[in-house]
Amino acid sequence: MTDLVWIVLTAGALVVGLLAGAAITRARHRSAAQPPAGPTISVLLQRLVHSSHNAVVILNEFGDAVQYNPRAVELGVVRNRRVDTHTKKAAELVNETGDSVEIEIRPQDARGFGRGPEAVRGEIRPLGDGFLVVDAADESEAVRLEATRRDFVANVSHELKTPVGAMALLAEAVLDAADDEDAVRRFTGKILREATRLGRLVTELIALSRLQGAERLPELNAVEVDAVVRDALSRSQLSAESTGIDITTDADSCLLVEGDRTLLVTALANLLENAVAYSQPGTSVSISRRRVGDYVELAVTDRGIGIPEEEQQRVFERFYRLDKARSRATGGTGLGLAIVKHVAANHGGEVKLWSRPGTGSTFTLRIPAHPNSNPGGKQ
Repeated sequence: MTDLVWIVLTAGALVVGLLAGAAITRARHRSAAQPPAGPTISVLLQRLVHSSHNAVVILNEFGDAVQYNPRAVELGVVRNRRVDTHTKKAAELVNETGDSVEIEIRPQDARGFGRGPEAVRGEIRPLGDGFLVVDAADESEAVRLEATRRDFVANVSHELKTPVGAMALLAEAVLDAADDEDAVRRFTGKILREATRLGRLVTELIALSRLQGAERLPELNAVEVDAVVRDALSRSQLSAESTGIDITTDADSCLLVEGDRTLLVTALANLLENAVAYSQPGTSVSISRRRVGDYVELAVTDRGIGIPEEEQQRVFERFYRLDKARSRATGGTGLGLAIVKHVAANHGGEVKLWSRPGTGSTFTLRIPAHPNSNPGGKQ
């Protein structure tokens, strides 16, 4: 009897084990067949569309926006769940032909805050079953850069044409006056002045192009401010003396800045040339230097005609001249202050202006001080 009980119990245990093993195996298979917990493909696609830097809009067969991302609202492509009339008409054309269409979208003031994008361009593509997708991007910056490039080319062409044309006319005058030594000498002097102006214009155009990123800037090092002042002063001394203007400076400061010496000398010399050009004969121009916090300030002050407040920001634009007749008479190119602005920016600094018509102006070049600069320098 005992043996029979043992055989039954053993057989029962074996059956239970087999059943349990089968159950575990089936459970493992079911677990492998189920996808892991997490977002579905649909959810991921929705996140992708909503995080896109482009405006994405889904239109139905009637041209109504049935789905769109926040960027579409930011760019003004959609307002109150609707696109503008131009986009809607283009969508009708895509539905008719089945071909994608590139369009320039006319942004709507969806949010009403500040200035909207100037140019939004995109493409309308068919999705099937009467649905379309509008994929648009803000190209305002590219449009502004292109406008700036066109203006720059037009200004350069005009500025180069003036001295070149003058030189051609003066050369003809020399030929006509070949027997008149005084006339030849006079015309030749004018040709030399125009050639000098042309050369200076080309040089400053190259410098401006370099500062705006066409060429890699040199590494910044410790530069003695006093040396920059001396070099800039030597460049400007001749033009100052020829107009009877005295340039004065304060005492040496032993200050150091983090920069490129050649570029800093060019910037300060341009400020001095500008001050001399717009000062009355017999007046003075002064240079001062001091440390203010983490910056070193180089200030150039004149007692000239001054600049109206509404024009004070424009003087840093390329080819902008406050007094065109005076600037041309002194051989100005209209690029000097633009170069100063870019030199300051490339050094992590800025150029500031204080001016009052009839009193004069002060241009202040602020450049980060070198870590080893004299902390006890003039404040």
